[in-house]
Amino acid sequence: MSTINIIETRVRGFIADIQHPKQKKKININDLELQLRKLMDDYFEMDGYSLFYQSIEALQAEGVLTPIQNKQYNGRTPALYLYYWVNIKIQEDKWDRFEMMKLSDIFDFSFYERHPAWQSKEEWIRIQNVYTFLKSTSERETVSVEERSLELFKHEKFLLDADSFPEGKGFLARIGITEDQLKMVRYGEPFVFWMKQGKEMKDIRRVLIVENLSFFHTSIKLLEANLLDYEPELIIYGEGTKIERSFSYFFRMFPSKPYLFYYAGDLDAAGYGILIRLIEKYPDCSIQPALKIYRKMLDCFEQRNEQKQGQTQNLLKYRDAFVQWFTEEEQELLFQLWEENKRIPQEVLTNETWRRWM
Repeated sequence: MSTINIIETRVRGFIADIQHPKQKKKININDLELQLRKLMDDYFEMDGYSLFYQSIEALQAEGVLTPIQNKQYNGRTPALYLYYWVNIKIQEDKWDRFEMMKLSDIFDFSFYERHPAWQSKEEWIRIQNVYTFLKSTSERETVSVEERSLELFKHEKFLLDADSFPEGKGFLARIGITEDQLKMVRYGEPFVFWMKQGKEMKDIRRVLIVENLSFFHTSIKLLEANLLDYEPELIIYGEGTKIERSFSYFFRMFPSKPYLFYYAGDLDAAGYGILIRLIEKYPDCSIQPALKIYRKMLDCFEQRNEQKQGQTQNLLKYRDAFVQWFTEEEQELLFQLWEENKRIPQEVLTNETWRRWM
């Protein structure tokens, strides 16, 4: 075997070990050459760097390597870029086309033809499981996403936890199948609530959602003393951002009819975001800020404290949508909070402070 072939073969072997079928990898070209030199005692005698250079140039021309052009070089002549991307491994189709045709009455395999790296054994097994299920849907009942995911993909979080199961992210989109077709639903999470004494589910019309646990208990006391604004028949503990996942559960528990939802949270970026996202996600529901409660919080302006780090500047759109509900004078206070990176926690409202306004 010629010298250049020995070096090129070793370089290609190194790169093949690094290549990944789904993501690029970054390499330091000096580190790669150092590995080569350690394996070849006569590297310098054979002018190994020149052959190494030719090998890298060949791999770049083939599209296996892409230089990272950041003006950093390896300090040799002729020069190479110091860093390269090892591009995604191009794989030949692994799936039998005849087998694909047998499933094409349900699936469109065009995605996999454009992205052969996804033609893995594991992906094919998942597709076969879905195909078998879809052939018997008339006999199946609707279950949760977790239950169906466990049945078809061996783990209940496969379709929900992209960090643990990256293959699950986008799987249904890749095969062109909806959750409805798999007869599965995303159930809302149960939430803690308090119904006013003497009221029944059919009596509920006004609902107050509060962000924090302390004010939830305070609200119950005020409700039972007939002192709570809006006189809600039901109070829901939103538990921070959890209400964004659990709100849909309301419509599984309570009669289908129009409701008035009032939301009260902290006067801070996170609280603004929760309310505005609820309004955007459920446009058919009457959801609005509990202005009377927020105004009591603004009366406690001197009790403002520091905003949590990172909670502010990237949430301007939520702030702007929130403040439009208030008067110009109130908006000035809200903007002052924002500029000072301060907040007013809901805990300023206690049974004692509430009585100031009575």
